[in-house]
Amino acid sequence: MIPMAAGARPELFTQRRRPLWELLIDRGFQKLVVLLASVVGLVLAGILFTVLGGSTEAIGRFGLGFLTTSNWDPIAEHYGAFTAIYGTVVSSLLALLIAVPLGVGTAIFLTENIIPLPVRQVLGVMVELLAAIPSVVLGLWGIFVMEPFLRPGLTGLHQLLGWLPFFSTTPQGPGMAPAVLILVVMILPIITAISRDSLQQVPLALRQAAYGVGTTRWGAIAHVILPAAISGITGGVMLALGRAMGETMAVTMLIGNSNNFSLSLLAPANTISSMLANQFGEADGLQVSALMYAALVLMLLTLLVNLLAQKIVRRLSLKY
Repeated sequence: MIPMAAGARPELFTQRRRPLWELLIDRGFQKLVVLLASVVGLVLAGILFTVLGGSTEAIGRFGLGFLTTSNWDPIAEHYGAFTAIYGTVVSSLLALLIAVPLGVGTAIFLTENIIPLPVRQVLGVMVELLAAIPSVVLGLWGIFVMEPFLRPGLTGLHQLLGWLPFFSTTPQGPGMAPAVLILVVMILPIITAISRDSLQQVPLALRQAAYGVGTTRWGAIAHVILPAAISGITGGVMLALGRAMGETMAVTMLIGNSNNFSLSLLAPANTISSMLANQFGEADGLQVSALMYAALVLMLLTLLVNLLAQKIVRRLSLKY
């Protein structure tokens, strides 16, 4: 019990009795928030059970062999999604490998007073507008502009490094490489925007302390500012990875949609999302169940990405 000071009035230390209407509003708001959160969980559970229920026939017939075989033959009713799984993972990781340095570098360029403020504002708006372009429009741009522009360079890469299995096929149009590059364009605004917000949240006192001990601008960025913002940047990177794994239209238009497995980045390939978009409308019988099985695999992959992102962000937050 806290003793009262001399001369203090006892009524000042008495807790004010809240009106009944305030208590009712608080309890109502609490129940509303719980209800809204429950709706999100119920929707997610409904999607999961729908996909799982639709895939039970394929799971019972193919088992884990569905994940390790690449023969997709609707006539013989033999299905394997290894080619699509490989294309999903490889295209997403390669796009991330290219987009992360570009996105983080652009965010540093926009936040660290390297150029005048009006120019930075214009570039920031351009990044946001890039994120607003529909994926189908990016796909059309990729087909008619990007892929023809890149084809001579990819042909030269094949002639120079064709002895490597990753460049062993002659580029003839759609393939893994154009799909990776269009994914870079699509996830770059996500990484840039989240990295920029994370860098802007670094306390000004921390920046001033770094400059106060005599470090250079780039030393402060590399050793103080980036470590302080790394958890937010990592969260944005993992969010972009989830977007890349689930992207459909632009990738479908550029990847070639081939179920023949190839290590070459210049050959046509496939992803789970592209396979679902191309085949689900005309599928029936066991093929529908196989496509549901592939959708279940994609859901599990994105779930693993999100769990990994939370674990990494938590560790980095504790470290820095």
